[in-house]
Formats: sequence, C-alpha cells, structure tokens
Amino acid sequence: MTEKYILAIDSGTTSSRAIVFNHSGRIVGSHQLEHEQIFPKAGWVEHDPIEIWTRTVQVITGALNAASVTKDDIEAIGITNQRETTIVWDKTTGKPVYNAIVWQDTRTQAIVDELGGGDQNKYASRVGLPLATYFCGPKVKWILENVEGTRAAAEEGKLLMGTVDSWLIWNLTGGVDGGVHVTDVTNASRTMLMDVKTLAWDPSIAADMTIPLSMLPAIKSSSEVYGLAKEPVVEGLPIAGDLGDQQAATFGQACFDIGMAKNTYGTGCFMLMNTGTEPVFSKNGLLTTLCYKIGDAPAVYALEGSIAVTGSLIQWLRDNLKIIETSPDVEALAASVDDNGGAYFVPAFSGLFAPYWRGDARGAIVGLTRYVNRGHIARAALEATAYQTREVLDAMEADSGAKLAGLKVDGGMTANNTLMQFQADQVGVPVILPVVAETTALGAAYAAGIAVGFWNGEQDVIDNWAEDKRWVPASDPAESARQYRNWKKAVTKTFDWVDADVPTE
Repeated sequence: MTEKYILAIDSGTTSSRAIVFNHSGRIVGSHQLEHEQIFPKAGWVEHDPIEIWTRTVQVITGALNAASVTKDDIEAIGITNQRETTIVWDKTTGKPVYNAIVWQDTRTQAIVDELGGGDQNKYASRVGLPLATYFCGPKVKWILENVEGTRAAAEEGKLLMGTVDSWLIWNLTGGVDGGVHVTDVTNASRTMLMDVKTLAWDPSIAADMTIPLSMLPAIKSSSEVYGLAKEPVVEGLPIAGDLGDQQAATFGQACFDIGMAKNTYGTGCFMLMNTGTEPVFSKNGLLTTLCYKIGDAPAVYALEGSIAVTGSLIQWLRDNLKIIETSPDVEALAASVDDNGGAYFVPAFSGLFAPYWRGDARGAIVGLTRYVNRGHIARAALEATAYQTREVLDAMEADSGAKLAGLKVDGGMTANNTLMQFQADQVGVPVILPVVAETTALGAAYAAGIAVGFWNGEQDVIDNWAEDKRWVPASDPAESARQYRNWKKAVTKTFDWVDADVPTE
C-alpha cells in the first residue's frame, strides 16, 4: 500500500510555508516564501492578500515537489494562520477591498477608545478579550469607515471578512465559484465578535462595531471537512483542519491536559495554557481564548499571554539598524559580551500586549552609558523575549494557581541557544524543545488528519511527541531576580508615550 501524508499550510506573519507530514508526524518535504511587510505610516502594518494567496499556491507546489509526492498521496489539508490579521473582500469579484490589516497594526486606537468609553473590559465577560487594536472587529470597522464604497457594499451583502484562514479556504474551495466562507472557533475567538461560551457571533457587539452579520464566516470546529479543494494543484482534497497558529502549536505540542503550556517564539511570543472545557477569565491581563475543538467534542479553552514583538525585534536590528546581516547572527553578537551592560530594550513597537495592554506605550532602550556597544544592544534584544515570557508566565501561575513544572517551546527562536538558556534561568523551570519544532504546521496537520481518520485522535499526537533538547536553570536566582526587577522598571518608561501631540487618523 502506498504511504499517505497530510499537507499543512502555515500562513504566518512574515512568510507562507507548506509542509508534508507522514503518519509519525515527521516532515518529509517543505517549502517557504516570505511576503512583503507594508508600513504605510507609523504604527500601520499591512499585507497584500493576493500575494499571500499566490505564495500559498507556490509553497504547496514546492512542498509536494520536495517530498516527491503528488496530490494523490495526500489524505487531507490542514491550515494554520497568523490570527487577528483581517481581510475584507468582494465575494462577487474575489478582490480585497483593502490590504490585510495585520495584528500588529495600531491605527484603530481611536476606534477602540470610542467603543470602550473608558472601559477597556467592556466586552471581556463575553469575548474573553480586552478592547485593543490587536483584534479584528475594530479593523473591519476602520475599513468600512475609511475605504470608499465599502460601507454601502457591506450593507448590500457583497463583502466578506475573515482572518487569513477564511481567505485561504474560500480561495482553495473555488473563490467566486462557490468558495466556502468559514472559520474555526480558535480564529473566531480573536475577532472580539464571538461569545466564547456559546461559540456564536454576538449580534450586539457586531452592531456596536457597525459590522453587518452577513460579512461574517460560519464558525466551525477545528477538525472537520469544510469543503473540497478546487485549486488545481490540490484539486479534490478535503480541507479538514483549521487552527490559529498559536492554538495549532499548542495542539502539536500535545498540551491536552489542564495546566499544560507551551510558548511559541516567532514574530511575537505566545504562551497558551490549557484550562479545560470551561473558560477561565483572567485577573492578570491574560486572554481567554479557544484552544481547540475536535469535531463534535466539547470545546477546550486556554489562557493566553500574547507578546507583540520578539522575533520581529531581531528583524528590526537586521533591517532597520543593520547591525547584523542575518537574523541568526544576533546570537554571536550577543555572545561577544558577558551581559547586557546595564541596557534594557522594551520593544513596545505596537504598544504593550499581555499583561499590560497599553496602546500608549512605545519602544525604548534604557540604562544606556558610553560603555554600551552593539553587542549589549543585541543581548538586550534577546533578553527582552525572555523577560516578557516570564511576565506572562507569572500571570498564568497567578490566574491558574498552579506552578508550571516545565515550559514546552517551539518556533524559530528556539534555535538560539543563548536565548533558551537565559529563558530557563528567568522562568526557573526546564525549557523543553520537541524533535519536530514546526509544531504550528504539525498541529494543523493533526487536526486535518484526525478529521479524516488518518490519526485516531489526541493519543496519536501524544505518542508521536518526542523531546529533542532541554535547558535547565543554571544562573544565580538572586541575579536573575535583579535583572527581572530592572526589566520591570524599564517597562514603566514606555508608558504614556502616545499623547495628544500624536496625530490620529
């Protein structure tokens, strides 16, 4: 019998990737392409949805070629995506009405302030989220208010909205020719429009944001057949898995028991802790989110700590300051000094996410003296990721009442040994890396494979998971505490930066 595989599409913030996985959850072929980061104004971040779709088809073809397989060898397709990034398109032409507004974008601050009326937690008891520029609803409202003709078209039922998963599934299943307009519970829970208890759109919040319900996709589970692909390279294959990228990584890391947590080191950092089949509402600045829902089984929830800028800070050092040529060079530069030289880098480029939720914050490097050189800046940039992760972990332990025994990690920055060791020193527990570090794509593959019977369920995921490496705390706890105390002081220096002198759009 010919071996069969699952194809995962991982549509991230900076790139699109497709990976072919075998039954053991190992990679047999992959392909990745970056897409353009568009910065029209300070605080604005956009992507071209057509480029994302084009790149998706290209990486699918590349991955199948790399694995030496054809679509006939694939059992199903799973999709995972950058969340909150919002696309509005015309269902009759298939054309986006505006660029995708990326999750990091802060242009909607005035809308957020107006919606809240001074209460950042106005909708939190229903949607599990604070009012913030991070989420989708205000982005859709901005498009309808600022792009000519969109309000009338939306009211006439001509426009659709969605996160990137919805855009890809709609195009894969035919687009204007019968494309399926769906999302899953994990992505829907990032819009500020879904009630996390009922798993249905909240009409009153949509009305507050002046978003017609006709624009919204149908909410499905994370693991079921949504439709069959019509795109020629994968024509006829069932699209059967859909998870936001951080939930997909949690699934791929086999975090199926209450209290299990993982941290993904990518463009930003995102720590999720499984809280079981009842939502837990945070008192410490975390998000209540859907973790996953497999078919007809009860939905599983998570607490999440979202950090906006981690890996993208290293890209900033590379592209804007040009103190490194490639992102991996940051480790050698950071290792050229013994410590941070007293410098702390708080990368509040998009404000501060968890646990602060301060849209008025902006990035700062503090503690500078003439002693500080580019090595210290590189080290401070790496350390910022570890400090921010510790802040989120502290909040999780306070909310859950449980002490984490170990932190499962994944994502590109786990290749940085200096960072991972410093992370272990800061959190005070082992940091554990699996054999397959591409757990985001793997989680989407598992969701699709379970839907079509390729895998039998969560136990197969647990059986496939294997540890590759771990870093154990090795520093003096008193020194780690001193560094963290200085970090907390540095964070306060970023507050209240966006003021009345900053023009609003």
